Amino acid sequence: MERLNSFYNVAIEAAVRGGKEIIEIYNEGFSVKEKADQSPLTEADETSNRVINSFLKKTGIPIISEENKQIDYSERKNWDECWIVDPLDGTKEFIKKNGEFTVNIALIKKGYPVFGVIYVPVTRELYIGDVKEGKSYKIILSKEHRLPQELFIEEHRIFPSKIEGLIRILGSRSHMNELTKEYIEELKQQNPDKKMEIVSIGSSLKFCLVAEGKADVYPRFAPTMEWDTAAGQAICEAVGLKVIDRQTQKPMKYNRENLLNNYFLVGK
Repeated sequence: MERLNSFYNVAIEAAVRGGKEIIEIYNEGFSVKEKADQSPLTEADETSNRVINSFLKKTGIPIISEENKQIDYSERKNWDECWIVDPLDGTKEFIKKNGEFTVNIALIKKGYPVFGVIYVPVTRELYIGDVKEGKSYKIILSKEHRLPQELFIEEHRIFPSKIEGLIRILGSRSHMNELTKEYIEELKQQNPDKKMEIVSIGSSLKFCLVAEGKADVYPRFAPTMEWDTAAGQAICEAVGLKVIDRQTQKPMKYNRENLLNNYFLVGK
């Protein structure tokens, strides 16, 4: 366990340092490029990725990152563990300058997340999830993005909502499609005595809001990649929530041959 704790600390520092680089670029101004799949790419994505990789490589654990060249599955399938990284989740939110973007790092063992860290550079909110310990934490860092001396303390723990009579459903500003609308309608019919609210926020922050009790369910019926969800899944599972693949009806699995996720649902 000592080895894992050491690696967890490396991942936490990597996420914060990557986030610090992002916020400097965010404040100074940046240009936007286009990747081969026509998704946007900024200097912040690339800089954060370099910083994070420099930390995680010290662990000797292989890395899957959105901004790294993807390694063939013939090699990856033999990995017992790996890091899954999104150095800047919510590039569109970053470009819009609405602050709703994150750094995501997860440790995967035998296909499932065991640890996750999500850092929100603008608000300096740090979310940490330890699945084996069954605990997740939220810490607000200093203006200098400095980590406190103690991270895993009870006063920083977060818990899902216990509010009765209300279901707060997370919907993306970019991806509120017909399937999601249909799911919400079904939920209303199944719970006629409960009030429904839609909560909109970008990036992996949606996982964080469910984990800390500010939302109740997150249906995602639109494309995501493994690096979009691995850290958030760890944080949610560590507080007792489920992240279920809608196709397999089992917990989401990682380091698959195809890194594109199936649709999924986060809730109790």
